[in-house]
Amino acid sequence: MPRRGPVILVALGLLVLLGSYVWYAQRVVDELRSESERTSRMFARVYGALGDPNSDGTAALLDLSKEIRDLGVPVIVTDAEGRPTSFANIPEYGDGFVSPNDPRYAVLRAMLPELDRQNPPVEESGVGKIHFGNTPLVRGLRIIPLLQVAMLSLLIVAGIMALGVRARAERERVWAGMAREAAHQLGTPLSSLKGWLELQAERDADSAAAAAQAHMNDDVERLERVAHRFERIGRPPKLVPTDVGDAVETVVDYFRARVPTLANTVVVKFERGDGPLEVPADRVLLEWAVESLVKNAVDALAGRGGTVTVRVDRAAGSGARVRVADDGPGIPPNLRRKIFAAGFTTKERGWGIGLPLAKRIVEESHNGRLTLVPSDRGAVFDLHFPG
Repeated sequence: MPRRGPVILVALGLLVLLGSYVWYAQRVVDELRSESERTSRMFARVYGALGDPNSDGTAALLDLSKEIRDLGVPVIVTDAEGRPTSFANIPEYGDGFVSPNDPRYAVLRAMLPELDRQNPPVEESGVGKIHFGNTPLVRGLRIIPLLQVAMLSLLIVAGIMALGVRARAERERVWAGMAREAAHQLGTPLSSLKGWLELQAERDADSAAAAAQAHMNDDVERLERVAHRFERIGRPPKLVPTDVGDAVETVVDYFRARVPTLANTVVVKFERGDGPLEVPADRVLLEWAVESLVKNAVDALAGRGGTVTVRVDRAAGSGARVRVADDGPGIPPNLRRKIFAAGFTTKERGWGIGLPLAKRIVEESHNGRLTLVPSDRGAVFDLHFPG
């Protein structure tokens, strides 16, 4: 759903934009029709009064004044000295006459520059100077197109984002397909290797050789798990009740048997809190995430030695917390915001996918959190799995 969000946003935005355009166009047509009707009535009444010898035109002028008010045009009439004498369609005041002693006089005079900014005033002999503003229709014609342009710009940006999301989704589908195909191709030689190891174990009873074969069996099983992980890429996680402690201990035991023990010794320690640590999790993916962090910690200690401590505790409230800590050189402050970016690495032969993959497994597949914890020495990562 998150990947389709921008596409849905663009579709809804286009519908809103199209709907607003149709609605506003219809409103403009209705307003223009009403103004045409009022103008026609004004024309008919004025010419009717002019053609009637018994009329002095007063009634026609009153009707004309009413029609002008109905148009909604704000109007202020001033005398030769620029003093307001009458007004119409002024907010809160309506229409009427005004004198210098009227409390409304100062307000009306202050409004004159704004009306003149909207439209140049008109000089009328015998009447004075007429200052008028814009009708609601004109104000709308100026504002609404700007709003529509702004909405269209947002839609263009959302469209670009949607194309980017679509392209990324397509690349992810390709990579997922390649990963599953790689897992399929690994299956045959792994099965063959396992068969040969079983045959060799039956023929060789030497204890040293048997111990080596046991480790070789462990490596083959690990390769099988890796192949199985690749098959899971791009597919929904299988969340079942899982003992986090047991899963993490399996990862630690594997590394403990394979880290340097002579020069530059690396010690991998496992600690477990009291009580059950069962949470809904996909064990294959959970082990993968923890393994990525432990491997990074071991690599950080290469050439210098040190200790990697992996501890599993019950999280506050519910769930479980896995902490992976090392006493290596740590992560420079200027790089801490970049370590979870795909492709970023400080290793000469690194791919920069371990931490981003672990973060995705924890946060997207398990709705948990993977964070870099501030520390005085080394690097400390916390994985939180909700209960």
